[in-house]
Amino acid sequence: MLAMTRDVALEYLKSSTKLVRELLEILFGSLGVTLDEAKFESLTGLKMENMNFYPSCPNPELTVGVGRHSDMGTLTVLLQDGIGGLYVLEEGHVEEGKDGWIEIPPIPGALVINVGDTMQILSNGRYKSAEHRVRTTSSESRVSVPLFATPTPSEKIGPLPQLVESDGVAHYKEVLFGDYMQNFFGKAHEGKKSLQFAQNDSA
Repeated sequence: MLAMTRDVALEYLKSSTKLVRELLEILFGSLGVTLDEAKFESLTGLKMENMNFYPSCPNPELTVGVGRHSDMGTLTVLLQDGIGGLYVLEEGHVEEGKDGWIEIPPIPGALVINVGDTMQILSNGRYKSAEHRVRTTSSESRVSVPLFATPTPSEKIGPLPQLVESDGVAHYKEVLFGDYMQNFFGKAHEGKKSLQFAQNDSA
């Protein structure tokens, strides 16, 4: 049983890694940027696959599955079951009497792709990382399997030069990803405040 689980996890990792590469080619291509093999590898050199279990709770409003946050990496590939509970904050579209959180309903056979903070920084803010949270349910337990594709801690991240030249300003400064990671975990579940670490104050 353990060997079967390992084999399935490795196959999911392999398939998700291929998907991340294809998505990055599309996302950067739409910005008019072409990255070489070394740059692609540096932006996704660290891959973390989690298996999350959220037990059901009679009073889900009193619990926190995962608090509000954005992902720190480049892209996240999320496989979720059919229970639901994933919410994304719709920035700038909060209506009176609503808090702006929209549930992302699970679709059979579909994956959820999250843009991470690293991608927001690299794109000079053109792509926005998704602020999201997870809520438990009162009826059923929830399972999700995210793959986080991130730079290695020793990699420097900053707005791509082609985009800075086009935009005329760098909205973020270049930082060591390991330093960004440390700052990120120091501001866990504080929305997107971790991005302030990389903001260019002179922009």
